[in-house]
Amino acid sequence: MNDDRPPGHGPARALTVADVLALPVLAKGQPQVVTGVPQLDRPVRWVHITELTDPASFLKGGELVLTTGMPLPQDGAGVRRYVDELADVGAAALVIELVRRYHRPPDALVDACRLRGLPLVTLAKDVNFLEVTQVVHALLLGNQAEAMRRTQRIHEAFTALTLRGAGPEDVVRAAAEMCGRTVVLENLVHQALICEPSGSTVEEALTDWEERSRATGADGRTTARGPAEWLTAPVEYQGERWGRVVMLPARADGPAPGPEDVTVLERTAMALTVARLIHPTPWERTAHRSALRDLVEQRHRSAEDARARCTALGLPADRDRFVAALVELRTAGEGTEPEAGLFRELRAVGVSALVGELAPGRLGVLLALRPAQPWRPVVERLCGLALRLDPRAVVTVGSEVTDLSDTARSFREAARVAEATPPGQPLPADRSFHELSDVGLPRLLYALREDTRIQEYAEHQLGRLIDHDTQHGTDLLTTLRHYLDAAGNKTTAARRGGLSRETMYQRLRVVERLLDRDLESGAQRTELHVALTALDALRAH
Repeated sequence: MNDDRPPGHGPARALTVADVLALPVLAKGQPQVVTGVPQLDRPVRWVHITELTDPASFLKGGELVLTTGMPLPQDGAGVRRYVDELADVGAAALVIELVRRYHRPPDALVDACRLRGLPLVTLAKDVNFLEVTQVVHALLLGNQAEAMRRTQRIHEAFTALTLRGAGPEDVVRAAAEMCGRTVVLENLVHQALICEPSGSTVEEALTDWEERSRATGADGRTTARGPAEWLTAPVEYQGERWGRVVMLPARADGPAPGPEDVTVLERTAMALTVARLIHPTPWERTAHRSALRDLVEQRHRSAEDARARCTALGLPADRDRFVAALVELRTAGEGTEPEAGLFRELRAVGVSALVGELAPGRLGVLLALRPAQPWRPVVERLCGLALRLDPRAVVTVGSEVTDLSDTARSFREAARVAEATPPGQPLPADRSFHELSDVGLPRLLYALREDTRIQEYAEHQLGRLIDHDTQHGTDLLTTLRHYLDAAGNKTTAARRGGLSRETMYQRLRVVERLLDRDLESGAQRTELHVALTALDALRAH
């Protein structure tokens, strides 16, 4: 029965009545379960041989009681009292040998055991009770020694996590692996910040989380709570209760948490308290970052998992309209907490959102809109709040989406707009943010400025003209710019350049010769205009 599995594969199972009956030393007596079949999973703590009329006075609970039946009272009242005392003390089962006094169990004994839910097992053949106790006790002592070894390994595992400065995600993940149960870290307002599922999905673990969590109640002890038998332990920070860690049942009809589960959860809570001191970033912010990054990178197992997780963090994920925005911070100083500040400001004005850092200097904001609520005023409010944090902040926005699982697309669009927004890019006259419709050819080429194909194209089209200007001190590139901006109108181009028409004609002929181009061709003018726009983007960078 020993189980030398390391932490991470669940505790060794306790020896049960069914296990003992299956042992060869007892199986040769041809055991038959007369009553209490549903209770055969009761753990056996010890085996007790007795021929006393009041054996319960020598029991402490969990014993498998072996008897030949010789001491059983003759009258029905005495039999009921005998069984009641065994049941009251918590005996695991009563095993009676049908060899000496009885050849069938007395009806009064069967009725009394059935009434009290006490397993009654008969043996048709003679069994050496002493041999049974030796075998079972050896197994029990072996299990106890193994339990002690496993407890030591649990302590060592969490000590190693603490010494290497593990973060809360690592601690919660280790706990789930050790006990084979889902483990959740929540704060005082019952928001699930970290969920490590085991044998279930995030959706199954976190659906209606706040309601279920509140139903369990809370106190400062490590204990199984609520109708669902959640095992909970408080997590402290600087001497005050900060939240709690929850271990969910393996399944609805699974076994109750055992002593090793309690040990794992208590050490988890201790490790999280230390991790809270080592990692000063508020874990709510870390949870928002993680949820947003998983949405952006589409790392959720399913849309249902994503909705359950975001809902457990306080975002109304059941709404049918969402908008993703990116806030680029230019001047936010070190030590500031722009994420927390922006989240508080949004919450203060009644805007539901997740806010998290997606990259250094870039905050992601997922806005959940109320029914019929227009998104542009909400984003304008976001812009105002962002500018209060950083006067040089730039806000870019993706398109509105109707399902949480589509927010990755909205974030991608916002990122493309951000990539195509040079520093100092003027805002449109009617709003304080940039969106996808603002990205024309100049900003598209700016976004692609690091692509060597764009660089090679600009150099191939304009390199000889730039070299000529550099070597001879001319400004033919500007002349070409005026001409292209005037859509090929030489008179307009000459006026813009402050040149006579004859000088303009002469310079354009030199441009055509150097570039081997026909400036009267609309297609070739377009190619040169794209190259000039790309050159501007490269020089702006």
